[in-house]
Amino acid sequence: MKIIAKKDALLIPLQQLGGVVERRQTLPILANILINAERDQLTVTATDLEVEMRTRIAVECDGEMDFTLPARKLIDICRALPDGADVTIDVGGEKAKVISGRSRFTLSTLPAQDYPVIEPTASSHRFSVTEKLLKRLIDKTHFAMAQQDVRYYLNGMLLELDGSKIRSVATDGHRLALSEADCDMGGELDVQVIIPRKAVLELGRLLSEEEKSVDIDISSNHIRLSLNDTVFTSKLIDGKFPDYQRVIPMDSNKTVVAEKEILKQALQRTSILSNEKYRGIRFQFSPGTLELLAHNPEQEEAKEELEINYDAEELVIGFNVGYLLEVLNVMDSDRVRLSLSDPSSSCLIQDDRNADSRYVIMPMRL
Repeated sequence: MKIIAKKDALLIPLQQLGGVVERRQTLPILANILINAERDQLTVTATDLEVEMRTRIAVECDGEMDFTLPARKLIDICRALPDGADVTIDVGGEKAKVISGRSRFTLSTLPAQDYPVIEPTASSHRFSVTEKLLKRLIDKTHFAMAQQDVRYYLNGMLLELDGSKIRSVATDGHRLALSEADCDMGGELDVQVIIPRKAVLELGRLLSEEEKSVDIDISSNHIRLSLNDTVFTSKLIDGKFPDYQRVIPMDSNKTVVAEKEILKQALQRTSILSNEKYRGIRFQFSPGTLELLAHNPEQEEAKEELEINYDAEELVIGFNVGYLLEVLNVMDSDRVRLSLSDPSSSCLIQDDRNADSRYVIMPMRL
């Protein structure tokens, strides 16, 4: 059977699927993608048994057939072809030929019937949001997820539906990111699910800034999102997310307002000479002024001073500069507000005018 398509028509969806395919696989077939060809259309699926992405591609084909091809090799071949090239995939027996111009590639196939497919249980909650809103929630919080923490429920993002609000929360125990938005979901919903780290990152790449609708189905152990020609399915983390509301400081008595870009640039410069392992910087707040000080084991020092809006008593506190920079990188407004109490209490960071996103950072001892 022959399949004919333009390079870009194949490459763009294949690259989206490629993120799901793990480089190190326990099962050889998981290095492949499943291709179902019928009626001038390919349905292409990639999975690592935790996350599955399936998309449709319009092509010319002269029959119906199911087969699998090595994902990375097919993507690399398509990427290396000239722009606008025609690509023909000729499948027969246990081999498939990829032909474009004078280029010929022969790839091994594996049986389609051996390819694992995720089958979620029946949906218990169904609602729709826009791509833009969901992408914003992910972009505002994903960086605070833990990586390979023994507290497995931190290795992901909490998605919470609370009445007419949708909320994303991520924490690694040292910092917390929360973002929320009003959303008409066709009824009052009350549900919490934890989406694994890999699924969150892949969704962040898949979603666009468009106002197109995303249909979301949540079951007891899976979440499934349908958008355009793509269906994305992920297992959920089975665990209880921490009570994040208790972590957000409510009684801070000191407020700092600073120009976001000026603060960000000062932190970037000071961080050059911070300890590479701990990334700690000393913040010394005094009326109208913030002094930043960094040291490293080589006895080197960086110091910055900048004007801020602050009129309380002097306060000296340490923070991980990387955590602060990641927060500033996702904030929209020109000014940032920091709420503080004392050197041993967490700092609450918000846009000066927008409280939809809140960030909490634990202090460091320096």
